[in-house]
Parts: sequence; structure tokens; C-alpha cells
Amino acid sequence: MADLLTAEAVRDDLGGLTGWSGDGTGITRTVELPSFPAAIAVVDRVAGAAEELDHHPDIDIRWRTLTFRCVTHSAGGVTHRDIDLARRIDEIIRSAR
Repeated sequence: MADLLTAEAVRDDLGGLTGWSGDGTGITRTVELPSFPAAIAVVDRVAGAAEELDHHPDIDIRWRTLTFRCVTHSAGGVTHRDIDLARRIDEIIRSAR
């Protein structure tokens, strides 16, 4: 099982990410893409990355606005797996714009 990050460690790690917020219970990022197809393409790429990492975010889709939430449910909070996935999501979003 992955080790939980302290609230301070989560705060520090969020400083290196784009648009993420949260605490030890979960981290989130909301992003608006130029169109619905562009948003779905990002979701599809995130799904591929999540499969690769064997760690899956919660994703809320509202037209062209996506909200990603990362938490390691089995550990009961945020772990390095969530931070790693958030970094991958950032890369995917950056390349989609």
C-alpha cells in the first residue's frame, strides 16, 4: 500500500503543478478546453496514462470543462501516485492547447 503524504507534503507538491488544489484528502484540477471533442480527447489520453500507471482519477465532464480528482482510495488520501498522475494530466492538458 502506498504511504499517505502529509498535508505539508501535498502543499509542497501542489506548488509544482498547474492549477491543482487540495489537501491530504484529495487533489483537484478543473480545466476548460476549446471544444467538447477536445475535452473528450484529453479524457481519452488521461485514460491511457491512468492505465499505464495503474492509477485512475475521478473525472467529471461538463461540456468542455473537465474536473480531475486524484486520491488513493485504498490508502485513504493522497500519495505519490496521485502526484505522479497529476503531473501526467498536466502534460496532457499542456499538449492539448
